[in-house]
Amino acid sequence: MASKAEKIVAGLGGIDDIEEIEGCITRLRTEVSDPSLVNDTALKAAGAHGVVKMGTAIQVVIGTDADPIAAEIEDMM
Repeated sequence: MASKAEKIVAGLGGIDDIEEIEGCITRLRTEVSDPSLVNDTALKAAGAHGVVKMGTAIQVVIGTDADPIAAEIEDMM
């Protein structure tokens, strides 16, 4: 079974699409290479409450576990 972090990585287009990531209170703030690879449905299935897209900047609203999830994703990079 994939972890929540792994599911979020998949929803963001895979580890190779993620340029940077940081936790910010209740959101994951990410910069991706190709925003067309971001799958809102997969992110919501992984537990995201919402997804905000601004070009290559993607914010995934996931709640108070944003910081530990960001750290887990950084470890994968």
